[in-house]
Amino acid sequence: MRRAKISIIGAGNVGATAAHWAAGKELGDIVLIDIPQVDGMPQGKALDLFEASPIEGYDSKITGATTYEPTANSDVVIVTAGIARKPGMSRDDLIATNTGIVRSVAENVARFSPNAVMIVVSNPLDAMVYVAWKASGFPTKRIIGQAGVLDAARFRSFLAMEIGCSVEDVQALLLGGHGDDMVPLARYTFAGGIPITQLVKKDRLDAIIDRARKGGAEIVSLLKTGSAYYAPAAATVQMAESIIRDKKRILPCAAYCDKEYGIGGYFVGVPCVLGTDGVERVIEVELDADERRMFQNSVEHVKELVKAVKI
Repeated sequence: MRRAKISIIGAGNVGATAAHWAAGKELGDIVLIDIPQVDGMPQGKALDLFEASPIEGYDSKITGATTYEPTANSDVVIVTAGIARKPGMSRDDLIATNTGIVRSVAENVARFSPNAVMIVVSNPLDAMVYVAWKASGFPTKRIIGQAGVLDAARFRSFLAMEIGCSVEDVQALLLGGHGDDMVPLARYTFAGGIPITQLVKKDRLDAIIDRARKGGAEIVSLLKTGSAYYAPAAATVQMAESIIRDKKRILPCAAYCDKEYGIGGYFVGVPCVLGTDGVERVIEVELDADERRMFQNSVEHVKELVKAVKI
């Protein structure tokens, strides 16, 4: 049986940690690459991770590189490349810079791994998924943005803390964009099968939702010199695992929606079935008037981000 191949573009904290989680799950062989200007860095991280394999007991070939040739014929490509927003940098500046980076990455992925499923993590996420789609020419089902799994994980973590129960027993559903634009659906959120509204009072639930929306900013304020990477990487690898192992997990992802939810051709956060082919189905859930209003506001912000993209 052929071993799956995962390439991770961008060997910074998120990319290297994704390699760590993927190796631990034995999802396949891993290629970690970065730009030529940091030659030695991806190779060193890959070697270090490989040298941990006898201790942790995972059999994965892990290599690092600064060219795309070693990524050829990947099954899944995870894109974490891009810069973080810096003080004084406008949203449009960030979009312009990362558009150039993600466009180049997507073109190379299409060249060397034309049948891969691409998971985009680069920010601003909702715009960069669109860039990757346009630059790669891939069918929409093979371009997916990672955001909802992370936001849902933060929401579930805080709910479990509030209830005093296992995080495994909390299930949550989110729609819309990443972070501030997420639309939590309390009616579809449960702990041990019990509706969350029966376990958490409204004022506390509202506070938890607000904290989940600002989860990334909270970590940035604590770290002071960086941003989150353990949870974003874990969320990305959960998506990769569902694809590689054809698990058909229902996960909230930034997926292309046209007629779905009446969106009209944008990548937005919706529940998806993820399998070998990528997004195998977008699931439409019933929304009440308030939920639809929040979701529509989120979609409008996604459209604004895409409008700022110049490919």
